[in-house]
Amino acid sequence: MGDSILELRGINKSFGPVHVLHDVDLTIKAGEVTALVGDNGAGKSTLVKCIAGIHGTDSGETLFADEPVVVGSPKDAAALGIEVVYQDLALCDNLDIVQNMFLGRERTSKGLLDEASMEQAARDTLASLSVRTVKSVRMPVAALSGGQRQTVAIAKSVLWQSKVVLLDEPTAALGVAQTRQVLDLVRRLADSGVGVLLISHNMNDVKEVADSVAALFLGRMAAQVRAEDVSVGQIVELITTGRSGDLGLAKAEAKAVTI
Repeated sequence: MGDSILELRGINKSFGPVHVLHDVDLTIKAGEVTALVGDNGAGKSTLVKCIAGIHGTDSGETLFADEPVVVGSPKDAAALGIEVVYQDLALCDNLDIVQNMFLGRERTSKGLLDEASMEQAARDTLASLSVRTVKSVRMPVAALSGGQRQTVAIAKSVLWQSKVVLLDEPTAALGVAQTRQVLDLVRRLADSGVGVLLISHNMNDVKEVADSVAALFLGRMAAQVRAEDVSVGQIVELITTGRSGDLGLAKAEAKAVTI
């Protein structure tokens, strides 16, 4: 196991009268993939947006490298080294790979864009992740496949020396071969020392690439367990009922949540 890089303790978040997150605990370790799973409406997106600084939390504590921090904005998250790759990827089809990777963070030299430096950095980043599916960093994003786009989006997050990368459904709508490429990239990303939070509905992907699994059930963390210690069936039970055998919420608590 790696050292804890990001830890949430007792996180609560409400929107008006709707209490979305209830005393949520979550640990992301450096060099590991933590899979965040849960049914629609379980609170996954809200939790990710709290980590990313898009939503403030109502109570609870966030620790980064064992130090208490306040993440009040996406700028705060980026300053810590937290990057998010959303499901829509937020890439611009009319720009090439280099332009997308440096969008909003362009390098300049003597008042001009430093194209050579940015192009080399883009190549080096892709090479560091052993990405060989992209032939040229000057290819327009519009010409890339779904798997290549996902690769560029992940590489973009790595470019800024990220310590934690949040991946929102990175294999959604991808074919078998493209899914294989992305999962391999996710594993290499963690092996490089980054803490990865993988949000996924695909239990096969979760079991293949995750080191630990955190299951949300109606806004509560049912359990966070080592991936090798649970089966796909147990993960599904945690997602759908909040319990699986001795794992998960107490019986009384799980029953009260579902009523």
